[in-house]
Amino acid sequence: MKTIFFHQQGYRDLPEDFHKKYESVWVTLPSDELCDPQMVRKYLRWNVEELELADDLGFDAIGVNEHHQNAYGFPVAPNIIAGIMARRNSDAGIVVLGNTIPLYNPPLRVAEEYALLDCLSGGRLVAGLPVGSPPDTVGNYGLPPTQVRERYYEAHKLITEAWTRKGPFPFNGRFTKLGNVNPWPKPIQKPHPPIWLAGGGSVETWKFATDNNYTYSYLSFSGLKQAKSMMQGYWNQVEAAGLDDNPYRAGFAQAVGGGATDAEAEKLYLEHIRNFYSKSLHIPPYMQAPPGFLSKKSVEFGMNQGLQRGQGKKLLGDVTKASWKDFTETYGMVVGGSPETVAQKLEEGIRDLRIGHLMVIMQLQSMDRELTEYNTRLFAEKVLPRLRNIWLKEGYQDHWWPQGATRFSTPESRALPVSLEAAAK
Repeated sequence: MKTIFFHQQGYRDLPEDFHKKYESVWVTLPSDELCDPQMVRKYLRWNVEELELADDLGFDAIGVNEHHQNAYGFPVAPNIIAGIMARRNSDAGIVVLGNTIPLYNPPLRVAEEYALLDCLSGGRLVAGLPVGSPPDTVGNYGLPPTQVRERYYEAHKLITEAWTRKGPFPFNGRFTKLGNVNPWPKPIQKPHPPIWLAGGGSVETWKFATDNNYTYSYLSFSGLKQAKSMMQGYWNQVEAAGLDDNPYRAGFAQAVGGGATDAEAEKLYLEHIRNFYSKSLHIPPYMQAPPGFLSKKSVEFGMNQGLQRGQGKKLLGDVTKASWKDFTETYGMVVGGSPETVAQKLEEGIRDLRIGHLMVIMQLQSMDRELTEYNTRLFAEKVLPRLRNIWLKEGYQDHWWPQGATRFSTPESRALPVSLEAAAK
């Protein structure tokens, strides 16, 4: 079992009336009113320090992603942050999930920068190639919704050929035309770094994953409890493609808040969770699903799943008044409580959904540096060792893990406890 410390890198100081005063946390949020560059400087330094701490404490990998013009998460250039982590003397993976390749002109830039990161890190890179969210691709960068996936497929072809074909060679696509594709350098990992896909339930993304034997990660804040029907759709696609049920084919993102006891966890995180769900996820429907972005099949599937899951967040009503029980038990959006409670709920969800890559989100927007560190250290010491042995007896191999990321790569080392004292040294 692989556990990735995944950092959203949100803006940590939004006003109390934010969700009432502003239309969206994405696209139209006025930067000049709410975004203080000096605060961003402080938050970015915190973000990097938190990623470095997670590396030191024994997480299998650290993770970053890409978003634009928003307060939900502002890693506008994830490769820069990944470059800081790649320079460290570490055996942990670096999961960039990812570069939104339809936005790059030309996408060859992604092939070059990922290759550079792979070389700098010693082959520890996971090359995430997501289609991208509608607010980023359509709302921020102005791509026609019906072109996003076409641009994605073409960009993917260019990137993988740049890594695997002998150059220079010409590339003559619809959106990108290059006379000479000849990247310097090429990646250390051969034939290329493992490619991970990510999405929110698009049927096409599932099929693309199985067609190319890539791993798929469901990035959702609905939580493990509500994800069953959506993840089952992916596993049905895996079965239809004639592939095995290796759990490392799947990943999932989960918000976690841990305390010494269940009561302490509620006291520490409830207001931050309310804040996150009411502000960071404040996006109008027209930005989330512009006409033409999803296929008819994906729209139908999503509508059916929404009904089956009871439209999770909507049932909460006023999120600012939702209880700890609402978040952690009734709808299961957040895994929170004592180390015993967190470990038990995570293991149950991991096995139920057949997840081999768990992306834990331990910093929820308004949490300060000290609370984030407390959450991370407690998880690393008390929970992480228990998760590491999941799937060990079944003997599954992670064929989608970077070749240079050797942390806990043998059966004997997987069971080793995390030593905070050793990590601090």
